[in-house]
Amino acid sequence: MRIVSLLPSATEICFALGLGQSLVGVTHECDFPPQAQFKTVLTEGTLGPPDGDPAALDRHVRAAVHEGSSLYRLHQEELARARPDLILTQELCEVCAVAYPQVLEAARLLPGHPSVISLEPRTLADVLRSILDVGSATGTRERAQELVRGLWARVDAIRGAVAGRERPRVACLEWVDPLMCAGHWVPDQVATAGGEDVLGASGEKSRRISPDELRAAAPEFLLCMPCGYRLEGAQEQAQRLRSEPWWADLPAVKAGQVYALDGSWYFNRPGPRVIDGVEILARILHPEAWRGPVPQGFARLG
Repeated sequence: MRIVSLLPSATEICFALGLGQSLVGVTHECDFPPQAQFKTVLTEGTLGPPDGDPAALDRHVRAAVHEGSSLYRLHQEELARARPDLILTQELCEVCAVAYPQVLEAARLLPGHPSVISLEPRTLADVLRSILDVGSATGTRERAQELVRGLWARVDAIRGAVAGRERPRVACLEWVDPLMCAGHWVPDQVATAGGEDVLGASGEKSRRISPDELRAAAPEFLLCMPCGYRLEGAQEQAQRLRSEPWWADLPAVKAGQVYALDGSWYFNRPGPRVIDGVEILARILHPEAWRGPVPQGFARLG
């Protein structure tokens, strides 16, 4: 089977299922595992790389979406040369990947009319279920089931470790200007790690919040995980908040419990590494309870 993945998370899933050799095309954002970067790239962004100004980038994105412009360009000729049997894509977020209608139109023009599967996880359970969906579509269902069983076992281990402990109030920021709280599966990650997400709701979209709402939520932990940014970028974005007039009012700031996290690898993408993200959160929220190994995907702000 020849597979095109138009999602970094789907690319990760394919490699986790032993389908790396079957991948004949990926996106320009597929950077994990390292082998993905040697695959044929079929997309490019139309806005260019982030310039460090989150407000300007947000304005550009909103203007493009309002005008009906795509934030990604799909290379139709390269796609045709890839001759895919299966294309993996999504409809969940209009700014996270090539637009679904654009993918359908591109697939319609291809010889052989490849199958198009849209992965639409909204909760943590959905994320793991999407792995089974890819397994079913690619003839690797048994491998997918084994992978998912292992991921659920890690979830159960975390739940057991933090059971009965006080659940601190947690705010997860997916963007810093304007302020946006993380939604979808992130509140589930927080809950699994033994915290209470005081702004996001499981299965619901990320949303814009006001400084007053953040202040009223009184988070004991403030986690900055900006969408699309690795840890270093997240640290830079989190530092921008220090000059805000409301910053010093937050209990998390007063307690020194403010963290930057690698949003791109462990929280924004609905793939297997969201469980790594849960382990990171467990280490932050309950370091005395969760002593298992975790990725170097977080940093406490000094």
